[in-house]
Amino acid sequence: MSLNPRITDWRGKRVWLLGASSGIGEALARALAAQGARLVLSARNGEALTRIKAALPGEDHLAVSCDATNPGQLEQACAEVMAAWDGIDVAIYLAGDYIPLNAWDFTPATVRRLCEVNYLGAVNFAYAVLPMLPHGARGGLVLVSSVAGYRGLPKALGYGAAKAALSYFAECLYLDLHPRGVGVWVVNPGFVATRLTAQNDFRMPALVTPEVAAEAFLDGMAAGDFEIHFPRRFTWFMKLLRRLPDCIYFRLVSRTAGG
Repeated sequence: MSLNPRITDWRGKRVWLLGASSGIGEALARALAAQGARLVLSARNGEALTRIKAALPGEDHLAVSCDATNPGQLEQACAEVMAAWDGIDVAIYLAGDYIPLNAWDFTPATVRRLCEVNYLGAVNFAYAVLPMLPHGARGGLVLVSSVAGYRGLPKALGYGAAKAALSYFAECLYLDLHPRGVGVWVVNPGFVATRLTAQNDFRMPALVTPEVAAEAFLDGMAAGDFEIHFPRRFTWFMKLLRRLPDCIYFRLVSRTAGG
């Protein structure tokens, strides 16, 4: 049973990627452009957006720099997109930040920063784009979360908590918007080789490239799932861990992390 529209043909679809300047966002931009989508590329790094846009096939793409944590910038970006296209079909929030944090080295300011980008920025984006999205099972909103939001993990004190909030937010949006014909997806990647995960000082199981992640992303959109998670050999294991009793889960994760 499909919980969302099955999007298999991207030709002519108007897609807004916020967080398109690197990592999964950049790889997804290249994959979507190759399939004929019309893209809005957004991020804080305007120079990177211009470089990526110039390398994409097709000419009907927009580069609109903005910071998702700044509602005023998002409002201005929406005005630019509406003036150019009069709406969008799919809006994808990929912006994220990550800082490894333990209980003995976190500060409220650092956690607040991670929540601003990983959760509240997505809330700002959803609020801004929902009036622009089509009804009638033709598109919708995609929020990129993480398997780090499934349960508590070492060094994820700020990042994982923000992603858990984002996943909950996506579920609530789905309940409200699905009856109105607006799709809502949540994407939970495992480890993807980016500048953010390069900070990790441990072996990352089932590490994949951004290009592989983008392919899995589009496969999930084609399947009509609510949750898109990859790589499956890792994410199914994380789902199994989530079902364990607390006493077993904490002991197992602590031993695995060397705690």
